[in-house]
Amino acid sequence: MKSLTHLVKRNCKLFFKDKGMFFSACITPFIMLVLYSTFLANVYRDSFTSSLPDLFPVPESLIDATVGGQLVSSLLAVCSVTVAFCCNMLMIQDKTTGAKKDLTVAPVKSSTLALSYYLAAAFSTLLVCLAAAGACLLYLAKVGWYLTAADVVLILLDVFLLVMFGTALSSVVHFFLSTQGQMSAVGTIVSAGYGFICGGYMPIAQFGDGLQKVLSFFPGTYGTCLIRNHVLRGVFAEMKAVGFPADVVEGIRDSIDCNLYFFGTQVEISQMYLVFGCSIAALVGIYVLQNICLRKKSR
Repeated sequence: MKSLTHLVKRNCKLFFKDKGMFFSACITPFIMLVLYSTFLANVYRDSFTSSLPDLFPVPESLIDATVGGQLVSSLLAVCSVTVAFCCNMLMIQDKTTGAKKDLTVAPVKSSTLALSYYLAAAFSTLLVCLAAAGACLLYLAKVGWYLTAADVVLILLDVFLLVMFGTALSSVVHFFLSTQGQMSAVGTIVSAGYGFICGGYMPIAQFGDGLQKVLSFFPGTYGTCLIRNHVLRGVFAEMKAVGFPADVVEGIRDSIDCNLYFFGTQVEISQMYLVFGCSIAALVGIYVLQNICLRKKSR
């Protein structure tokens, strides 16, 4: 236990001392917030207004709150994974610098070393994502606040689960990488592609039926839907309170991926949690098996 604690502290210190890695991890969510609010806001606004019946009066504050909720949920869903890949780069750097060989020569179990990488990356990613969540909540307070204390707690829970998922996914992928070039290539691919896969850049409801069915198998889709439901719960409650018909509200929920369907069957919130939790457990299990196989091979 002492060895694990020392290794986690060592990994965290190295991450925060590496100004390039730390700065890129911290600045990513805030750059994304600026870009999302600048470029994606109009796309989300058009998507929202197009789902409303013609000549249906909608308060401007509700439109702003809906668009803001989409932006915030998309940002947190995407950055929890992209930041995790950045924070977990130390796992690869130790291979390239030879530090991992030095650590394995010491009386430290390989399983302890692997766990230390995961815990340190999860801790660093969580700090960055919580700071991003704070900035997002301030943004919502500016454009339209319809959240309760329970909503905020659930949003933070979703951020925690997304961080665990992103850290587990990055650990599995980084296990196979051993050079800076590979690390940069994978980071670029994840940054560019993950937002489309999870529905962060564009609602999955706007894709074709075939692609929607394919993306329903990706766990990141359920993570995005979870946090989007909690960010926008108050907005939908306000819509009903001001007289929105139930079918109109459901149409809006469908258009912005608050309702998720698996081959035509709507997925409930509890089922999303189950799928996402099982995905995290599966990725952690794969990471454990990878290290077990490596230990047997080294023997």
